[in-house]
Amino acid sequence: MADPHDDQTAHAQDAAPGAPDLAELQHWTWVMGRAQQMMMEQGLGLMTAGGAMSEAAPSPLVNPALVRQTQDYWRDNLALWQRFVDPAAAVPPPPQSDGDVRDKRFKAAAWRDDPWFDWIRRSYNLIADHMLRGVDALDGVPERQKEQLRFAARGLVEAMSPSNFPLTNPEVVEKTIATKGQNLLDGLRNMLADIQKGQLTHTSEGAFEVGRNLATTPGKVVKRTPLYELIQYTPTTDRVMTTPLVIFPPWINRFYILDLTPEKSFIRWAVEQGITVFMVSWKSADASMKDVVWDDYVTAQVDAVDTIRAALDVPAVHTIGYCVAGTTLAATLALLAARDEADKVASATFFTAQVDFAQAGELQHFVTDEQLALIGTLSPQGFLDGRYMAATFNLLRGRDLIWNYVTNNYLLGSDYTPFDLLHWNGDTTNLPAKWHLSYLTDLYRDNLLVQPGAMSVAGEALDLRRVTTPAYVQAGREDHIAPADSVWRITHLLRGPLRFVLAGSGHIAGVVNPPAAGKYQYWTNESGAQSLADFVAGATETKGSWWPDWLAWLRAIDGDTVAAAGARLPGTGALTALGEAPGDYVRAR
Repeated sequence: MADPHDDQTAHAQDAAPGAPDLAELQHWTWVMGRAQQMMMEQGLGLMTAGGAMSEAAPSPLVNPALVRQTQDYWRDNLALWQRFVDPAAAVPPPPQSDGDVRDKRFKAAAWRDDPWFDWIRRSYNLIADHMLRGVDALDGVPERQKEQLRFAARGLVEAMSPSNFPLTNPEVVEKTIATKGQNLLDGLRNMLADIQKGQLTHTSEGAFEVGRNLATTPGKVVKRTPLYELIQYTPTTDRVMTTPLVIFPPWINRFYILDLTPEKSFIRWAVEQGITVFMVSWKSADASMKDVVWDDYVTAQVDAVDTIRAALDVPAVHTIGYCVAGTTLAATLALLAARDEADKVASATFFTAQVDFAQAGELQHFVTDEQLALIGTLSPQGFLDGRYMAATFNLLRGRDLIWNYVTNNYLLGSDYTPFDLLHWNGDTTNLPAKWHLSYLTDLYRDNLLVQPGAMSVAGEALDLRRVTTPAYVQAGREDHIAPADSVWRITHLLRGPLRFVLAGSGHIAGVVNPPAAGKYQYWTNESGAQSLADFVAGATETKGSWWPDWLAWLRAIDGDTVAAAGARLPGTGALTALGEAPGDYVRAR
């Protein structure tokens, strides 16, 4: 990419409007001053009216809590304005909260040292706080609707942050002056590139490539169907556990979240522990998959299990299901139980997977009738473009995954930082439209999976209460996609021996936490608990990764080993090699 951007600079100068003259500046100064005066008069009127209302019977049309909330806001706003115009006579500002100190948007010293930007920051925090508290002050609103209002209010609050606008962000002002506007041109270039590809960029282009420095654990593709590829990884130990492991990743993302760089790869680590590892790599949906439904994913999991059992001549396999694939794994276990074939699976591990969606978190805000109808219009070819799902997940963490990049890359014009996890986050997959709508409707909206017989697969009614397979359930304490409270509910449904582990961090970092990194922690409770709160109250905290705890649990189920030879070597047994790992499907757009 050429520098400096002479052509872009000249074009911007040709297109720029003339600078405002003195009369225009005076006019807009008067407009802003008059607006401030009107707002103050309104606030004083509300405070005066509030005093009168407290002496009379309140009107049934007036929400007293909301009126008090409004009065509090204007009282605080007037105090803040007085502090700005007459600092000597003003009451000292309240001490900063921990949230203020940790807020990365306002980390620059100018947000506090410069009176103007300090006032902007405090005004924003005041408005944001009262907007969010205003939702809580609403009476007569169902809690589900209140949660939707909180989500919408938080999204609006994050969007209106002064850090998102060039004239109210001191860092942007300073850099614009220092670079004579080059940062804005660089940022415009970044923004136009994102508009062209229809997706927000989070990391530098070309820094990562699947098969080059991501998903590099050696192995072979040993099976390919229209829905998935099956990868078998090459052993690195002389002996391996007798019972192999198959991992089902979510088809919402690429499987290599579990095979990032070698230092972060769960797959590589599991192979090094002497486990024969297989991975299912789902195909990104296209028009040929317009009729794919949940039954197809469940039966694909059964097919993978049967393929491995036959190829290695073993009675059962260990399984892992991550996120939506964990939900599907629970349905797979219920299907096998209904067929009296539960012994095909020796154990089931669930990574941040939900089966009871009664408390499924903020994704439930996207399953209203209006949202579902909109999603239906976005899939005319029978599949949903993965960029829509990426945008949805970004909205759940708008401050970190949207507005942070608007500021850094559009306003400051900063270069993107190489980050493997964010590269994976932007490597979207398309989803079968029919199944995606059913998933949102049947699970998130109607919560049918927990109702015995309400859902069926391949003609068999599903009942999770029939599942007695030993289970290891991992949840992330800060998970915003599959909240720990929601994941916990699986413990009340499955009937077999179960170990629950609460990991530090969230939906991704809580799972991808190699022992060598020495990060985070996890909690266990050997005495049992009826709720997540009880679990936490009696839990023991262990520093570092939970992976060794899972490995000990797995070995306790079946510690036998066999030589890493014959069919344990990819491509040498009944399953011939179709290509090198990580395969073709993971690269398909």
